[in-house]
Amino acid sequence: MSRARRPSVVLPALAAAIAFVLAGQPADSKEKKPMKPSAVRTILLPAPSSPLTAFRIQFGCGSIDDPPGKEGLNALTALTIGEGGTREMTYRELSDRLYPMAAAIAPQFDRETTTFVGEAHRDHLKAYYALFAGILLRPRFDEADFRRSRDVLLAGLTSGLRGNDDEGLGKAALGYLMYEGHPYRLTELGTAQGLKGITLEDVKAHYARCYTQGNAVAGVAGGYPEGLIGTLKRDFAALPPGGPRREALPKPRPIQGVEVLLVEKPAPATAISIGFPIAVTRSDKDYYALLVANSYLGEHRTFNGRLMNKMRGERGLNYGDYSYIENFVQDGGSAQPLPNLARRQQFFSIWIRPVPHPNALFALRQAVRELQVLVDSGMSAADFEATRKYILNVSRLWTQDFSRRLGYRMDSEFYGFPSFIDRIQEELPRLKVEDVNAAVKRHLQAKNLAVAIVTPDAAAVKETLLSGRPTPITYQTPTTSEALLAEDKQIEAFPLAIRPERVAIVKAQDLFEK
Repeated sequence: MSRARRPSVVLPALAAAIAFVLAGQPADSKEKKPMKPSAVRTILLPAPSSPLTAFRIQFGCGSIDDPPGKEGLNALTALTIGEGGTREMTYRELSDRLYPMAAAIAPQFDRETTTFVGEAHRDHLKAYYALFAGILLRPRFDEADFRRSRDVLLAGLTSGLRGNDDEGLGKAALGYLMYEGHPYRLTELGTAQGLKGITLEDVKAHYARCYTQGNAVAGVAGGYPEGLIGTLKRDFAALPPGGPRREALPKPRPIQGVEVLLVEKPAPATAISIGFPIAVTRSDKDYYALLVANSYLGEHRTFNGRLMNKMRGERGLNYGDYSYIENFVQDGGSAQPLPNLARRQQFFSIWIRPVPHPNALFALRQAVRELQVLVDSGMSAADFEATRKYILNVSRLWTQDFSRRLGYRMDSEFYGFPSFIDRIQEELPRLKVEDVNAAVKRHLQAKNLAVAIVTPDAAAVKETLLSGRPTPITYQTPTTSEALLAEDKQIEAFPLAIRPERVAIVKAQDLFEK
């Protein structure tokens, strides 16, 4: 549910110069009004020749701001606004106006930020901006919109995440275990009982508390006219003047040994997620060394990583195996990360996509063993050079359109520097293989791990884990590689420092219930 639906935009031929001027035209009136001071920060990426304008309006509020017993309030507020009407028109009327523009408004929410994403062709920019600003500045807060949005979130949590998305459930369960006692613990959707207990008045109060000038960043990119920014600043001065609301986050609890949360539910295969918090974000120099090491270990949805090559390529264990040095959500059907999910604290993780049940614990052992090999042996000079070159090139593809470019620029400011992509281009050429391997030893390890396993027979998996006995792989077709079989023997008996008192079983329907 946190992924934004990218607006569908028709790209006609370039038109003549824009015939209207937005300066002096506020979103809700045709009368010119005097400019009022606005504390809303703007991030601008002008491209005058482009026929498109992208908007990303972000507020510094997320699921960590949900009050106890109202878990899901931030998400429900964002959805009620983003998929609701304005004071002047209903949601249906607003949707009918957006449709012929081939445009949309998409709310996106995470732990610390909430972003409203949109894009329009310049032929429709004036009308589109009026609708976009209208839902944020004058939300309708219709009871029907509220109830529909709550039903959507509840279904996403109960029928979607807990019911049909074993991979997503494994990732969410990893966070639940890893961030025990921490504001990041719950998903951005909240809990089932929390959502059920939220009222429309709660949503209105959250909007009043969080959607303030000093808590907002307005991003605009593309071929917008000069007057648009002045109009935006004046219009958003109508928000309350409150400042940023960020409080200090506690440190995540230390993980000792291997802690396991077994989530029991009917499933055709076993999904596994492994991870631990790390004290590194994009703000830190070591992040860029870890970016190289992580790509070598488990670049998302490519065959560059050792995990993918060793687990899928050589053994056919599953569809894919990847690793990450920060929260990662795939942007639609691409292999690229979704922007505007920045967090002040991050974690390392390995995602093992569902594996046939008999091979699940072999896959777990192999992934942990590969991590240990990286920590112990590091990267070779040749692997380092190839991976560095790959990242220098692929990172330029992360900002292929104005909206993504704007999202990355906003994330960069969240972390305290101008441009993430530029910083990659600056930092990586300075790195040496020794720098990368030293950073790996400082921040990564394979001994103290949180592990979430989604499986239909949790008791049997727990018993096998606690027994310590080998968990050999079963091949669909026999392999004749003696070297592979010899390595399999090492993997099946690879020791995991399981803490028996930290192995728990939870029914899927009970996770994120309250």
